[in-house]
Amino acid sequence: MKTVIICGGVGSKMWPMSRNAMPKHFLPLINGKSLFQLNYEALRKKFGPEEIFLQTNEVQAKIAKNLIPEIIDENIFVEPEMRNQGPATGFAAAQLIKRGFGDEPFILVQADVLREPDEKFLDMIGEQEKLGRINDKYITGGFVPQSIVRGVDYLVKGNLVSEESGVRIFEVADYIDRTEEEKIKQYLGTDKLLLHANHTSMTPNNLLKMYQKYKPEWYEPLVAIANNGDVVSEYGKMPKAGIEEVTKLVYKNGEALVVELPFNWVDFGTWESVANYMKEKGTYQPEDVLELDSNQNFVYRKDKKYVALIGVENLVVVDTGDALLIMKKENSGRVGEVVDTLKAENRNELV
Repeated sequence: MKTVIICGGVGSKMWPMSRNAMPKHFLPLINGKSLFQLNYEALRKKFGPEEIFLQTNEVQAKIAKNLIPEIIDENIFVEPEMRNQGPATGFAAAQLIKRGFGDEPFILVQADVLREPDEKFLDMIGEQEKLGRINDKYITGGFVPQSIVRGVDYLVKGNLVSEESGVRIFEVADYIDRTEEEKIKQYLGTDKLLLHANHTSMTPNNLLKMYQKYKPEWYEPLVAIANNGDVVSEYGKMPKAGIEEVTKLVYKNGEALVVELPFNWVDFGTWESVANYMKEKGTYQPEDVLELDSNQNFVYRKDKKYVALIGVENLVVVDTGDALLIMKKENSGRVGEVVDTLKAENRNELV
């Protein structure tokens, strides 16, 4: 099994700490370590450095190497530009084929998610590897949602394929688009519904065969890249789109399996999610923060500036020295609007 940590976005909802020069997955949010470091360290419990690859852009590749110097330079796949998840996933497969690993299963590991505990995550990878070696089906992941989460797609569990080490893998019986809310409600609470949570796995050769069948305009440039073609020109030929353009057809045609994620999947998408996690784990212990008649607030600073809060509740306060964010927690999802405004005003030094 080859593991590919993939990162390239910024995480605009985590502004002002998360920026182009230091995206959220590199921020020391968890006990002084970043999500990127924690994911790498988890993989190192099972895999050697030669089995761990990184796919990102040129800027983030330098940040990653600074945080983890042992990453092998030849194991870094640099995307020449952002073309969304579909081309990016294919690019990882093409790079592995180029290195002679076309028939060995691989898994994509998103760097901006925390998986707890590590052992269950590694058990899942082991089970995905077993299945990836004996069939050509696309393998993805999901977890049972407690309520509707908007902005993501869903899968319906079919027959149980395997259950080993506490890892259950099912056939995909149906795919539900994020816009089909009434259909989602029909399955919610039945234990049949899974919120789609990535963790793509199969062999690189099989993934490109899947692209050949459903997305030839991606397949042809990727084959060229795998055969040592010019990466910049070939990558630029692929239309920008999410991998859903392929996988929703794969799901509908019974060509996929889904792992019910056996670990706790924590998505740090907003400052509210960070605040909730840190308080739940008891790691939120800010120094020099005075709260008078105030409660349920969250303060995150780059320096040791003294902060006093009086008569307020459920606030998020993030101070980076050159920017200050103050908002109600329930408005955490709107932080991206600030970034959009800064871009429109050409305030590039703040994004």
